[in-house]
Amino acid sequence: MFRFALLVIALISMISFNALANILPLNNQTTGEISNRLPVLFTPASYVFSIWSIIYVLLIAWVIGMWRKVKNDVYTKRSNLFIISSILNISWIYLWHFEYFLLTIVVMISFLVTLIFLYMTYRISDNHILSRLPISIYLGWISVATISNISYVLTAYQWNGFGLSQPLWAVIMMTIGTALALHIRFHYFDVAYVLVFIWAYIGIAIRNGFEELLVSTAALFLSAVMLAGILFIKKKTILLKPPDKL
Repeated sequence: MFRFALLVIALISMISFNALANILPLNNQTTGEISNRLPVLFTPASYVFSIWSIIYVLLIAWVIGMWRKVKNDVYTKRSNLFIISSILNISWIYLWHFEYFLLTIVVMISFLVTLIFLYMTYRISDNHILSRLPISIYLGWISVATISNISYVLTAYQWNGFGLSQPLWAVIMMTIGTALALHIRFHYFDVAYVLVFIWAYIGIAIRNGFEELLVSTAALFLSAVMLAGILFIKKKTILLKPPDKL
């Protein structure tokens, strides 16, 4: 019961801090205002960030699902990882709003790794809304956010990109993201994770429009590639793989 109470407190604290950071706002600037300050081509249109509302609802459902698994062998591990991820989420918001951009990369990567460990505690078939699904979407968005965060910091510090143009680097980053999404799709038969990338990439195409045609075209093309991965990668592809461990 005590551990479940900590889980609920972690969730409420994370959601509340994210909300207050934009309502107050923290350090007199919203999360989006900072994000839109620089012309980062990997950043999607503002409406894309509404996915946080979906993530919050799904995480509430996930915590409710955890209540039913208090005696499960992996309950302690999952709850600990989620609590850590919530602390890292709050830490990232604080650092972002006070413009400690280099530190945000360290925290974001730690955040991503923590969610990966949480994701790996589930079986491939355990994709229920009270089980892996909320973590899949959460992990998918933080995967996108990690790439965006790194792109933002590199832009802020005027990194020359080894002589490559910003549009080309944006395409390279999107290609890496697509490869990651298809890897998860193939090995874990996870549709939700890939859909998050498609959602973000369409937002990138809309934000860049005709001004950065290379980036917009690449975003739409890679979205189509990922959609094909969803449609044509079948369950039988993974049947020969050994069962994953709890």
